[in-house]
Amino acid sequence: MKKILILGASGFIGRNITKYLVKRGDCHITAADINNCKTLEELNISKNFKLIISDFTKIESFNLLDNHYDEVYHLAAIVGVNRTLKNPENVIKTNTLLTINTLDWISKNSVGKIVFASSSENYAGTTDLFNFPLPTNEKVPLCISDIKHPRWTYAVSKIHGEAAFIHSSNALNYNCSIVRYQNIIGPNMGFNHAIPHIVERFYFKNDEEPFKVYGHDQTRAFCFVDDAVVGTIKAMEIGPNKEIFHIGNDQEITIEELTKYIGELMNFHGSFEPAETYPGSVSRRCPDITQSKEILMYSPKFNWKDSVELTVEWYKEFYSSGNKPESGGFKPPEDTLK
Repeated sequence: MKKILILGASGFIGRNITKYLVKRGDCHITAADINNCKTLEELNISKNFKLIISDFTKIESFNLLDNHYDEVYHLAAIVGVNRTLKNPENVIKTNTLLTINTLDWISKNSVGKIVFASSSENYAGTTDLFNFPLPTNEKVPLCISDIKHPRWTYAVSKIHGEAAFIHSSNALNYNCSIVRYQNIIGPNMGFNHAIPHIVERFYFKNDEEPFKVYGHDQTRAFCFVDDAVVGTIKAMEIGPNKEIFHIGNDQEITIEELTKYIGELMNFHGSFEPAETYPGSVSRRCPDITQSKEILMYSPKFNWKDSVELTVEWYKEFYSSGNKPESGGFKPPEDTLK
């Protein structure tokens, strides 16, 4: 049986990949993260599963790992627009250390292949500044806009990670694939993203009239987490060495469409008005997933409406049970940098 390490296993995508692989039952899995979560605790009863909770920005934490893994999923990172705006120095420090420490550990141990989780944020400035065509393929130049803007610390850390793993693979004798996630959504995805923010506003501010649609004319293409899990595992198991893959969906919609649809699901009957969104936010985003379809045989099963509905229903149930938003709850764009 293969030995698999998942760094960042308690994160949104990480715990879903972990759960999928444990259920498949054909591998030994080590799940590692700084945080624990209910999903990982439930999986810990499996004889082929090991859980390690430690801070992997500290190199000594890697001493807790075995000296060989066939596959490593590097999913650990700080994410979320609010976090980049509030603590940009922590985002870039943490994400960069996770990359450097992982490579240092690989140099002394044996790894067959690594998949590094990257992001469409890496070329967030490209389409806005240079008018590259959409949908965007994997060969688009990586580009941010203003290096002084805190939002881009996450993208810079992911660009660094892509280059670091690709160009270290020959010297350290491992294979790698890069997956650039494209707006992955689903139940319990956290509280730092657009859909949880919109649901939170409808639930707790249902008297907002008119309801502000921040970035109404911007576009995104949302991908359900189950599809992202399958695509990521395919990138690991059949993706060629040093290749980059978009993992997402190519159904492009406006934020206005998204907000009004969530309003329907939340039984909102008021009116809407356009409003300015977070500074630095990209105007359009939609991936070309042709390469993933042709090489990985990746084909998203969930359309955007079903993906959004499944996500919204989880948050509605969460709030109706008396829960409040955890860290990363909604903060109006106009208040973000105050």
